[in-house]
Amino acid sequence: MSNSQPISSTVYILNIEPGYEGQRIDNFLINHLKGVPKSLVYRILRRGEVRVNKGRIKANYRLQVGDQVRVPPVRMAEKDEPGRVDSRQLDRLEKAIIFEDKRLLVLNKPSGVAVHGGSGLSFGVIEALRQLRPEEHQLELVHRLDRETSGCLLIAKRRSALRTLHELMRSNGIDKRYITLVKGHWRRDRVEVDAPLLKNTLQGGERVVVVDPRGKESVTRFSIRERMGNFLLIEARLMTGRTHQIRVHAAHLGTPILGDEKYGDAAANREAKELGLRRLFLHAETLRFRWPDEKQDLVFRAPLEPVLDELLTRIRAKAS
Repeated sequence: MSNSQPISSTVYILNIEPGYEGQRIDNFLINHLKGVPKSLVYRILRRGEVRVNKGRIKANYRLQVGDQVRVPPVRMAEKDEPGRVDSRQLDRLEKAIIFEDKRLLVLNKPSGVAVHGGSGLSFGVIEALRQLRPEEHQLELVHRLDRETSGCLLIAKRRSALRTLHELMRSNGIDKRYITLVKGHWRRDRVEVDAPLLKNTLQGGERVVVVDPRGKESVTRFSIRERMGNFLLIEARLMTGRTHQIRVHAAHLGTPILGDEKYGDAAANREAKELGLRRLFLHAETLRFRWPDEKQDLVFRAPLEPVLDELLTRIRAKAS
C-alpha cells in the first residue's frame, strides 16, 4: 500500500518493565503503536493476534512486570516524522528546565515551541526532551500548552508518576495559574467565568473554540494583579482544562488577550505590537499540587520571558 508503512514487518516481543504494571493492554498498545487507528488495535486483540505470555487476552487485561507481549505486524498511515533537534534548540530547552527529580520534570516552555512535533513542525518539546534524556524511556507529557503559550509544563519520567499526576488532574488536585495581559476596564477585581466551550472546525479546516450551551463545562477564575491605565495584568486560575479556555473566556468578557490572533481584537493587538509585543501574552506561571502521602505541596514557578517584563515596564511608564 503506497499510503501506508509498516511499524514492523514481523512479529516482535515486548518485555513489560516496571512503571507499566497495572495498565490495560489496549491502552498500552494504543500508546505504543502511535498512529495506528484504535479500531485496528481492538481488531488484533479480538482476533488473538496479540498474546501475553503466549496466551490470548482480552482488551481489559492489566499488564504485570515481566509480561511478554506478542505484537503482530501492523501498518499505519504515513506522517511527518519530527527530525533530530539541533544542539542550539536542545541547549535552549535544557536551560528552560526549572525542576527535575526521578519522578517528573518541569519546563518553562518557551513561546513558539509546540509540545509535539509532526504536522509540518520540525520538533516538539517531548521529542527534544527524549533526545536530551535518551536514558529515560518513559518520558510523557502530563498536559499540554498551546504553541504560543509559555510557562510551566509537566513531564512525567515514570508511568507510575504519569498515572498519579493524571489522577490529580482529574480530581482538580493541581492548581494551575496563568498570567495574561488585556486591554480594557473591569469594575470588579475578581471575575469567575462559567461558560461551556465547544470545539468547532471552520470550512478551511481551522479549529476554533466557542462559548456554546452544547459545549463542555468550563470555569476560569480571573483576578486583577495590576491596573496600568487602559491595560490589566490578570491572573487566571483554571478550574477545568479545555482547549483555548483562558483565551476564549477572556474574549467572552470583552477583553481578549493581547497578541491573540485567533480570538483577539485587531486594534488592541496593533497597539500592543507598537509597544513591542510580538507574541501571545499568556504565561503558565505556577503549578501547585501535593503528591499522595506527602506532607508538603510542590510549587513550581516559571519566570516571565524578559521581553514580556520589558513590555510591562513600558506600559507602566506610559500609564504613570
